Amino acid sequence: MSTFRASRITSLAALAIAAATFAASLSAQAQPGKMSDGVVKIGVLTDMSSIFSDIGGKGSVIAAQMAVDDFGGKVNGVPVKVISADHQNKTDVAATIARDWFDNQQVDVVEDLLPSSVALAVSNVARAKKRIAIVTGAGTTRLVNEECSPYTVQYSYDTYSFASNTVKAMTRSGDNSWYFLTVDYALGASLEKDATDALQHVNGKVVGRAKHPLNSSDLSSYLLQAQASRAKVIALANAGADTVNAIKTAREFGITGPGKQKIAGLHMFISDIHSLGLEAAQGMTLTTAFYWDRDDASRTWAQRFYAKTGKMPTLVHAGTYSSVMHYLQAVQRTGTDDADTVMASMKATPVNDFFAKGGQIRPDGLMVHDMYLVQVKSPKASKKPWDYYNVVQTIPAAEAFRPLAQSQCALVKK
Repeated sequence: MSTFRASRITSLAALAIAAATFAASLSAQAQPGKMSDGVVKIGVLTDMSSIFSDIGGKGSVIAAQMAVDDFGGKVNGVPVKVISADHQNKTDVAATIARDWFDNQQVDVVEDLLPSSVALAVSNVARAKKRIAIVTGAGTTRLVNEECSPYTVQYSYDTYSFASNTVKAMTRSGDNSWYFLTVDYALGASLEKDATDALQHVNGKVVGRAKHPLNSSDLSSYLLQAQASRAKVIALANAGADTVNAIKTAREFGITGPGKQKIAGLHMFISDIHSLGLEAAQGMTLTTAFYWDRDDASRTWAQRFYAKTGKMPTLVHAGTYSSVMHYLQAVQRTGTDDADTVMASMKATPVNDFFAKGGQIRPDGLMVHDMYLVQVKSPKASKKPWDYYNVVQTIPAAEAFRPLAQSQCALVKK
C-alpha cells in the first residue's frame, strides 16, 4: 500500500470518528438521557405530629411509597427511594430541611408540603436549587400566581377551587350573607379572598370577619361574634383541627342547627368529617378533589390504602400517589431526572388515573382537573364505614379553577 493511500485511509477514518463523536455529542445535548446519580430520591415533607397530620402526615409517606412500589421500585435502571421529615409547621424548619435535601441528600422532588406557608417557603428553595416541588397538601393560590415557579406544581387543589365552588352552591340556596372566621396565615387569607370574590360575583355580601391564630384551643369568642352578626353563613377559612374545633364549638353553643346559621367549611377533608362524626357534620356542603367511594378505580386504590393505614385516604394522600406516579412516568419517558426536562414532560402529558381524568398541568404550574361538590350524609343515610358523602355535582376542570387568562404568573404568556 502506498504511503499516500495509507494516509488517505487514516484521514478518512479520523474524519469518521470525529463525525460520530460530534453526532453523539449533539444527541446527548438534544436528549439528556442520563440520571444524575445512582438513585431517584423523593422527599415527603409534611406535618407528622400536629393539626394537619391526619390530612397529610404519615399517610402521604405511605401513598408515595405505594406509588414507587407499583412503579416497580426502579426507573431507568436506578432505584427509587422515599424519605420523609416533619417540618413541625415551621417555615424556617421546612426550608432548612429542603435545602439540606437538595444540597446534601440529592433529593430530586419534594412532595406534600402542607400547609401553605411551608409550601411557599419550600417552593422558593426549590426554585433556587432548580429542583421540583409538587404541592399536594397546600391551597394558597400564591403558588401559581404572584409567586409561581417553573419548578413548582400545585397538584391536588387550590383555595379558589374550594372556596368559589362552595360559595356558588350555597348562594344558589339563598345563603348570601357571610361572616368569615379566618386563620391568620397564608391559607386563611387566600380562602377568604377567593370566597369574597365569588360572593361579589353573585351579589352576596360579607357582614363581618375575624382572624384567629393557628391551632387555637378556644374559638368560642370568635364564634359568638359570628353569631351576633346574624350572617346566614359562618365561613371557616381555616383547616384541620381548627376547622373541627370550630364546628364542634358552634354545635355545642347552639349556633348551628335547623333554622339557625349554617357553617361553610371552605377547606375540609374527609379526615375532618371522620373526626367530627356525621351527627355534627351532616348536611354540610363542601368541595373536594377526591372521594374514595366515587367509582371502581377510586374504591380499589382506597381499599389498598386502608389496608395499610386503617383509614380512608384524603385528597392529599390520593394526590400524592398520583403525582409521584406522574413524576416517575416523566422520568422514564425522558430518560433523565433533569428537573427542566422532567417538568416539561409532566406539563405536556395529561394525568389519567383514579385521581384525575384528563388532568393537565398549566404553564403556571396548576394541575387542573374535575372537582366534586358533595354534601355530608346523615348518620341514617350512611350504610358503611367512611360512607360520608353524596356527590351532588361534578365540576368540570374549566369551571372549577380560575381561568389561565386571569393568572398573575410571570410564566404565562399574555
